[in-house]
Amino acid sequence: MTQHADQSSTSSEDTFLSEGTECAVRVYRPAGQDQVTPVVVMAHGFGAVRALRLYAYAEEFAAAGYAVAVFDYRGFGDSAGTPRQVLDVPMQHQDWRAALAYARALPGIDPERVVAWGTSFAGGHVISVAGQGEPLAAIIAQVPHVSGPAAVRATGLLPSLRIGLAGIRDQIGAWLRREPVYVNAAGQPGETAVMTSPDAVPGMNKLIAESGLKLGDYPNTVAARIVLKIGLYSPKKWAQGVTCPALIQIADDDAITPQHVAEATAARMAAPTVHVYPGGHFDPYVEPMFSTVIADQLTFLRKHVPVGTAQA
Repeated sequence: MTQHADQSSTSSEDTFLSEGTECAVRVYRPAGQDQVTPVVVMAHGFGAVRALRLYAYAEEFAAAGYAVAVFDYRGFGDSAGTPRQVLDVPMQHQDWRAALAYARALPGIDPERVVAWGTSFAGGHVISVAGQGEPLAAIIAQVPHVSGPAAVRATGLLPSLRIGLAGIRDQIGAWLRREPVYVNAAGQPGETAVMTSPDAVPGMNKLIAESGLKLGDYPNTVAARIVLKIGLYSPKKWAQGVTCPALIQIADDDAITPQHVAEATAARMAAPTVHVYPGGHFDPYVEPMFSTVIADQLTFLRKHVPVGTAQA
């Protein structure tokens, strides 16, 4: 287990099992932790990995007194699992439940004060698992995917048809036990990729650079079969079941999750806090928006899951 430390927190690399496969997780602890602590469990969005700026959020949470567990899904990033880069919604829900169970069992953690933090596609995942009855103290959903049909409409007809053909080839290949047909997760307008809004490639490139990574450190691909299922995945249908406090953070120029759809989803929840920010889907991860977004997340956590007030 690799150990890291700074003045405000320590971190260590670990693994947990999801359906028998090892998932990589980095656990952050507040420096000098001497009390039972809430934990924030984090994972990234569509085809992305924890190394893409999630550590920046985790360090802020740990500095504020929270433990944090940041994981990669099976088949992505530093986790095991083959074939690689196969994004499957039920599998990722299983990974989320396994990560939450792992976090609850960590020493020094209050199992009643577990927060699920997800961004983009994972923002939809935390809404889904909370709405399906996972016991959580709170959720944070940053620029969340909430509606499959809205995501398809935002993609546009011609790009959807182009990527859909690749998805059909990949799904047929999967049935025949062939290697996946891969497509880029982000591409330029007109390219065969899942996200082709004008801000997709610049946003992803800035995310990579701000994470201290280089192009090619992690694949920017997914097995194309997922595009046949995106339109069927609408976490908003579970929103009414989200009874814990929920922070929903929305970008007003989000080309992937339109603002009005995200606001309508939040309105179905029992205790939503909604913030809307000027900018696009990729802006919350980096400055100048990052400082505002993380400050609002910390304000929300201090109100609803404060450090040092373990539940009986």
